[in-house]
Amino acid sequence: MAKEKKQKAIKSTSEKKKIRWGKIFWNAFLVVIIILFIVNNTRKDDTPPFQYPPGTKKYLYEVDNPTNLPTAYDFTLKSIDGSTKKLSDFRGKVVVLDFWATWCPPCIKGIPDLIEIQKSMKDVQVIGIAVDENPMQVAPDFIRKHKINYPILIGNDKVYQEYGGISAIPTTFVIDKEGRIRNKHIGLVPKDVLIEEIKKALD
Repeated sequence: MAKEKKQKAIKSTSEKKKIRWGKIFWNAFLVVIIILFIVNNTRKDDTPPFQYPPGTKKYLYEVDNPTNLPTAYDFTLKSIDGSTKKLSDFRGKVVVLDFWATWCPPCIKGIPDLIEIQKSMKDVQVIGIAVDENPMQVAPDFIRKHKINYPILIGNDKVYQEYGGISAIPTTFVIDKEGRIRNKHIGLVPKDVLIEEIKKALD
């Protein structure tokens, strides 16, 4: 009888240990799942969905034959200020279309040039398209801080695709008065190069 009680006690203790280890394992598993969920769903804007070529100034192509130019996609996008803008709203002006982000050093370095171009060239319209993950959270303060004087629009996958797949920033397009793409640059464009291209597009 005593032997049976002892065996039952040993069995009960063993079962309790199994249950305890089972609970510990299950709780640990839940903690790992929660951590993975948080990491996967929490991303700062300094973790870019796009990349930039640090320190490079890559000139992609130049179109010298204005009779055979690709037509720029006529997007309709929300602006940071709450309005809606279309590319065709600026028909009759040369448009400098700049894909950029607040976390991109080459983009930030080029902003003063774009501000000056917008200020000094009356037949030119600079448009920034923000590729930040949360532009309405990060862009307004950035715009005020840098005194940006041109519209900043919120990009989307459709626009990125229509402009050749934007995967590196800054990516800058020069679009002529008829809405045709004259030039495209990946990387920071020197101001003098950009102004020269704008003048050609104005002719």
